[in-house]
Amino acid sequence: MPQAEPSNGIASISSPHSVDKTVRRLEELLRAKNITLFAIVDHSGEAEKAGLQMRPTKLVMFGNPTAGTPVMIAEPFAAIDLPLKILIAEDANGAVSVSWNTPAYLGERHGIPDPLLQNIGAAEILARAIAS
Repeated sequence: MPQAEPSNGIASISSPHSVDKTVRRLEELLRAKNITLFAIVDHSGEAEKAGLQMRPTKLVMFGNPTAGTPVMIAEPFAAIDLPLKILIAEDANGAVSVSWNTPAYLGERHGIPDPLLQNIGAAEILARAIAS
């Protein structure tokens, strides 16, 4: 999957790895960088439990209170989009994508001051690292 233009605030890149391996790579990177892993939502696993089929799809929620808290203090509604998230999903052709909300989108959506945008830029850095 080529990199998507983030016109809707979502940027995506391809991963040469399976969904599970990409998630494992992200978990390892979060541990190495001492970033809190809050949850992994296994959308496809939950669909299967409900008797439905869905391509492998997992949402990883992570963050660092030192970075996120100032954002939420400045703009409390930003908490609806924090912690940061990375979506790892397989399409019908078996291609795996890694997607995240861009800081520019979150900044515009919540009126986050420019100096705080760097606080919510980790998703892209992590996504690019795990998709290599």
